Amino acid sequence: MNSSAHPMSFILLGIPDLENFQSWIAFLFCFMYVVAFVGNITILHIIRTDNTLHEPMYLFLAMLATSDLILSSSTQPKMLAILWSHAHEIEYHACLIQVFFIHAFASVESGVLMAMALDRYVAICFPLRHSSILTTTVVVKLGVAVMLRGLLLVSPFCLMISRMPFCPNRVIPQSYCEHMAVLKLLCTDTRVNRAYGLFVAFSVVGFDILVISVSYVMILRAVLQLPSGEARFKAFGTCASHICVILALYIPALFTFLTHRFGHHVPRVVHIMFANVYLLVPPMLNPIIYGVRTKQIRDRVLRVCY
Repeated sequence: MNSSAHPMSFILLGIPDLENFQSWIAFLFCFMYVVAFVGNITILHIIRTDNTLHEPMYLFLAMLATSDLILSSSTQPKMLAILWSHAHEIEYHACLIQVFFIHAFASVESGVLMAMALDRYVAICFPLRHSSILTTTVVVKLGVAVMLRGLLLVSPFCLMISRMPFCPNRVIPQSYCEHMAVLKLLCTDTRVNRAYGLFVAFSVVGFDILVISVSYVMILRAVLQLPSGEARFKAFGTCASHICVILALYIPALFTFLTHRFGHHVPRVVHIMFANVYLLVPPMLNPIIYGVRTKQIRDRVLRVCY
């Protein structure tokens, strides 16, 4: 222990109980990370170079791709080093930086999905006023607000941890540093930290899910009132990809969050695998879903390939 009462480093175990399969799991995780990295870089390049895609839907998609790149890149290189090279040690400050990036950009991703739901609501319920309501300035302001919310709410996580003493045990039984996992290593009362963590989780996710739910209820009402079956099908198809992305993020995220706090009887390997899925699957699926279902992006990818 050093003079500031924190360890020089922590030990990340990776995926306990599956040591014999970690090399194969690493190949799967590496494949998913490469798909996520290449897919999101492609989305960003297409949107940046094509002026016809500088519209609210695609600007929000670019924000989502940026968040996915940061979220996956903050954990996957170290995770692969653990699984392939047995590099289990992570420096103290690197661990806190990882905690910050994971939680801040998970919040940003949730906020961007909320903004995309609002965009779909305005596009379907007020199609003639869409461009005047969601101007580029409004989109940028929404993006900045979502970013600031994530950075400001998550910063106290690391500040509070950095001022607290740690126990001699420095083993984190998973493959990356996460807020609740680090809290369990503190040798002091962590009720304030836990309460603040619950406040941030419920305020961010609760607010975003509420806005998304209300937006889609209003969208459903508007779509069901359309006279043409073809128009209803087209409107539902526009929203389907967004709903898939929302489910891919929130289902594993909520499972991981609730398991950390209440799932004491959930097998550790199940919890850890879901924690990895939460950071790998959405960044991998988002460019695939939007690339397949969004005609403008699909056409430009095919043009580049052929």
